[in-house]
Amino acid sequence: MEPARLLAILARTPGLMARHLIAAAGPSGAEPISAEFLPRLLAASLPRQTRVWLERHDERLIDADLRLIEADRFRIVSCLDSAYPPTLISWAAAPACLYVAGDPQVLGRPALTIVGARQPSAAGRQTACDFAAELARAGLGISGGLAEGIDAAAQEGALAAGGHTIAVCTTGLDRVYPPQHARLAARISAQGCLVSPFPPGAPPRRHHFPLRNRLLSALGTAVLLVEAAEGSGGFSIAAQARGLERRVFAVPGSIRDPLAQDCNRLIRAGARLVQQSRDILDDLNFVDNQMLSDSSTPSPAPASESSPLDNKYEMLLDAAGFEPVDIDVLALRTGWSGHVVASMLLLLELRGRIAPQPGGRFCRLS
Repeated sequence: MEPARLLAILARTPGLMARHLIAAAGPSGAEPISAEFLPRLLAASLPRQTRVWLERHDERLIDADLRLIEADRFRIVSCLDSAYPPTLISWAAAPACLYVAGDPQVLGRPALTIVGARQPSAAGRQTACDFAAELARAGLGISGGLAEGIDAAAQEGALAAGGHTIAVCTTGLDRVYPPQHARLAARISAQGCLVSPFPPGAPPRRHHFPLRNRLLSALGTAVLLVEAAEGSGGFSIAAQARGLERRVFAVPGSIRDPLAQDCNRLIRAGARLVQQSRDILDDLNFVDNQMLSDSSTPSPAPASESSPLDNKYEMLLDAAGFEPVDIDVLALRTGWSGHVVASMLLLLELRGRIAPQPGGRFCRLS
């Protein structure tokens, strides 16, 4: 059997773990390319569904996968391949093979997983983007789940900074989920890589998401949580990362902000509180490629610099704080009418100082 066909069979084998291949490869750890490898694997103790597939696999599916590989749609990386992420090898549940679109060599470089709310505040989205851009410029990779919200903001920030990013997908690599991230997925593939444990044609099934999250928790050198409501998937990823002895970082938030609950809870449980990207690099003892700015906070917009706000607008910003707030609350805090507050908010929005949020609320950006 040709090595490429055997690798395609192994990648589709249900229940096949990295530990199975490593044991079958023996002390040499050679790539499974020889005709003797499959008999050695079948001689080992394997789950029933794993053995059944290895003995009676669907040749049509394998042929279709090989055509996609020949068309350069993706490649298969086994745990015996030097490109397989070294951070995954020690994980007991590491998959035997991964489907990879893009440059698989980035999987061997240090990376930080950034996750958080799917419906973040504008400030949270900006924070994720800024942290990722700063860290990417320093040479640290950024990994995420291609999900809406914080994940996508972080990956966009890394790409904009010229860094590399890794997206762990919940579908086969011939699909994109969510579909509106098709362009982002293409950029990641060109400037990093897309990774999936799921074969071509696999849709985003419910049980795929926990596996994607476990991969994210194990893939990165550390995990950063930026905004997450209580019981979030991001908290689960960070908690699993702690169980794998990864560093866990969290951006703190207001005790009154629902989107800060899981970040604050992580910090109470021992996660490292971070306020700027330098905090992460110092904690990881990471030697950056370029000098970082003193803070990951974005520079003020030119319009704000050329036309400072008067004291009344600054008072309104102070009243808003850095958590979502509605017009009625601002009117109560300032003593001004709702009409006056609304008109002032419009100017602040035009100047990029605040951003509208769901539910008629506003969030201060700077």
